[in-house]
Order: sequence, then structure tokens, then C-alpha cells
Amino acid sequence: MNQKFLDYMQSFAGKKLAVAVSGGVDSICLLHWCKMAGMDIVALHVNHGLRAAADVETQYVCDLCNKLDVPVQIFYWTDEKPTTGLENAAREARYKMMTDFCKENNIDALLVAHQADDQIETFLMNLGRGSGLYGLAAMRRESMRDGVKIVRPLLDVFRSELRSWCDENHVKYFIDEMNSDPHYTRVKIRQNRHLLDEKMGISDARILLAIENLGRLRDKIESDVIGLVNSVTKNKRAIFSDAFLFDLGDDIRLKFLGTLIQVIGGDKYPPRLNSLANALSRLYGDCKFTLGHCTVRRLKNQILVVPEGAKTTFRKKRNEKKDV
Repeated sequence: MNQKFLDYMQSFAGKKLAVAVSGGVDSICLLHWCKMAGMDIVALHVNHGLRAAADVETQYVCDLCNKLDVPVQIFYWTDEKPTTGLENAAREARYKMMTDFCKENNIDALLVAHQADDQIETFLMNLGRGSGLYGLAAMRRESMRDGVKIVRPLLDVFRSELRSWCDENHVKYFIDEMNSDPHYTRVKIRQNRHLLDEKMGISDARILLAIENLGRLRDKIESDVIGLVNSVTKNKRAIFSDAFLFDLGDDIRLKFLGTLIQVIGGDKYPPRLNSLANALSRLYGDCKFTLGHCTVRRLKNQILVVPEGAKTTFRKKRNEKKDV
């Protein structure tokens, strides 16, 4: 078993954990390692009903969990399947069912089996899209989704180690044929990533180091931005001067406005960058508009952000009439 995995999981000793188990090598190995480490776990498996082998895989996960004496919960995605964006819809449905279960059963964290290869592929995919810091920092080891902590304890472990462990210990796993279909960008990267090292000397270890460094920078910026948002927000209402906003650096300014609108509007995600950029351009002069279930208003040198439908009056200052 990988020592980095064991060291990381020490902080979860005594906690109730759910393990997402698809039947692939990554999640099957994660399930075994959690059991061997003495974690208090329940396995969660989602049958999307999209492949002929889905029922066979579901039965195997049930049988394996019974053999390991691990409780297992099976979910079936019975919603109507979209004609476009099927992969994304399946992922959203999968997380929704699992996070709902975690909340209903007081689970402390949901463990998913993303590993080092996934992390590098995500970085390279986002690099190809021209992503900024947040895309290049790739996946977080710990994050929140629908009020549930999502944990990725295998981000330091390569798939080759997981596969070797399963093979050496005669542990069965399934291989998704989509993982070798070159029509998918991720698969193209997976099949050609070795060229970076062979032709240019850019090793996987160096890429992971870059991701780690970018992740630290992302976390520092987010911490600073949350501090800025909290400093101007009270009771779902934020008011601040134009100088407060426009004296911030360009990237911080966008992140601040997006986070502020997400917090006040209550959306799952902040507005898209192009919407935020358009909002900033409007805020150079007096204006009033809605964005992300918020109303944003500027009057003279004051900017106000409130939930959509709330009053947009600025607080009355001493010896001044209230703006209406």
C-alpha cells in the first residue's frame, strides 16, 4: 500500500467515510486500501444504465463489498438521458445521488479515486484550453460539493501503481472501453503524454510539482478574496467604494466580484468570466443591473450588491438625505 496514502488518511481516522466505487482499477484499489487502513467506510456505486456491462459491474461491486464486509449502497440513474452533454449529465447525477446519501447519513467525507494521471491530464487539457490559474491548478485534494466534503486521497499515486497492486493481489477490476477511445481529448493526452518527457524532458513529476505550486497560489488568492468579501458584506448586503474595487489587481478584481455575487446570490458557481468582465466595465459609471441572482448598483463613488429583488437604497449617512 502507498505510504503517502496512509499518511494522508491518518487525519480521517474515526470519521464516517463514503467511497465512490465504479468498478474500475482506481476505485477498486481505493476501496481495498481504505478497508486495510481500518477506515469506517460505506461503498457507493452508481449504475448509469449506459453500457451493456453496467449490471455485471454492479453485481461485482456488491459481491466484493460483501466479501470485504463493507456496507454498499447502489444507485440507479433512471432519469431521461439527454441527447447532448451525456457525460456531464451523468457526472452531475452521480454526484447528486452520492452527496444526498452522505448528507442523509451524516457521512464526514466522500472519497473519490482521482489519481496522479487524472491530475496531469486535467492540467494538460486546461492548458490546451488556455485556462488561467484556476484551471491549471487542476483538482483539489479536498473540496466541497453540495455541502459535502469531497476528498481525493490518491492524487500522489499513479494508475500504474494501483493496477500493479490489484494484479499482484489478484483483485479483479473492469476496464471502461471509453478510456482507450482516441475521440476523447483526455484519451489523446493519455496516449501521447509520454512524448513530453521523451522529447522535451518534462517529466510527470515536474508537472505535478507545477500543479502543486499553482494550487498553493490559488489557495492563497482565495483566502485573500474571501477576506475582502467578508469585510464588505453583512446580512446578504455589500457596499463599498469604487476605489476599493478598482484598486485591486485585474485578476483579484474579477475573483472578488465573482465570489461576492456567488455569496450574496446563493448560486452554486460564480458568474462566467465574460459576464464578470462586462459587469466591471459597466461599474466604471453609474449603473444598475442584475447578475447571478443579485442586483448590482453604482451611484457616484458607491457600489451596492444585494439579492435580486431586494431594495437597492444606499444607507443614509449622517446629515445626508437617503438615495431612493
